[in-house]
Amino acid sequence: MHLPFGRIAAAMVTPFHPDGSLDPEGAQALAVHLVDRGCDGIVVSGTTGEAPTTSDAEKDTLLRAVLEAVGDRAAVTAGVGSNDTRHTLELARAAERAGAHGLLAVTPYYSKPSQEGIRQHFTALADATPLPVMVYDIPGRTGTALSRDTLLRLAEHPRIAAVKDAAYHLLGSARLIADTGLPYYSGADELNLPLFAVGAVGVVSTVANVAPAATRAVLDAHTSGDTAAATALNARLLPLVEAMMTLAQGAVTAKALLRQRQLPAGPVRLPLLDADRELTEALLSGYLAAEGASAVAS
Repeated sequence: MHLPFGRIAAAMVTPFHPDGSLDPEGAQALAVHLVDRGCDGIVVSGTTGEAPTTSDAEKDTLLRAVLEAVGDRAAVTAGVGSNDTRHTLELARAAERAGAHGLLAVTPYYSKPSQEGIRQHFTALADATPLPVMVYDIPGRTGTALSRDTLLRLAEHPRIAAVKDAAYHLLGSARLIADTGLPYYSGADELNLPLFAVGAVGVVSTVANVAPAATRAVLDAHTSGDTAAATALNARLLPLVEAMMTLAQGAVTAKALLRQRQLPAGPVRLPLLDADRELTEALLSGYLAAEGASAVAS
């Protein structure tokens, strides 16, 4: 199966300088680091990339920088989601001009459109460029879930190419994987292995920012048929996953650990707040367990 978004895609943070300005060179260095350690996809300007607080010009600069750094070695996907269809189309066309390999778009949020409005939104996006589109279903953040009927109808569009699933509904996801034929990507690191067990093909991972090799090791073991190894590796990774995904927002937790490792990250932008000492120590404890998972895998 051709996977235009890669298989192990990092939902990459957006590095900033200490003064809060964009750090394109840092983004390039981080992208190279992630690809060197097992990611074959990079998603920029997603939630973990703090897209709500970056300007359109910053998004364009970031995308071009990452494409220049790793675009020949990994699928680079641009987040273009918003709750304004016209703005989403503008971002999509800008991403196409920059050379993005694909587009990620979240269900329009806050205004709670109808399912038909959501379908028309994603259809307009898929019609706007020749790039493949990954639809992002995360009702806990958007306030609106993608219905089964909406996804079945969207699956008929030739450029609706995948779903990023953070619906936290394994039964529903398993049925949709079977019924739509769309490639499903786990968008919830807690459920990477369970979603693979019911047919997912990849991940868009926040945890991969700091543990790319360990994240990949779990899924490689499952794909090779060694489910016992996959279970063991996943168990080692769980303390980090739990810390990063439950103690604070993903950009906060990922950047805290990246700073500890002297990797490009910088601060988060308000209204997010940087991790304090107590949170950072809790994250480091989980990170050390994940490093054990990497060591076992190698």
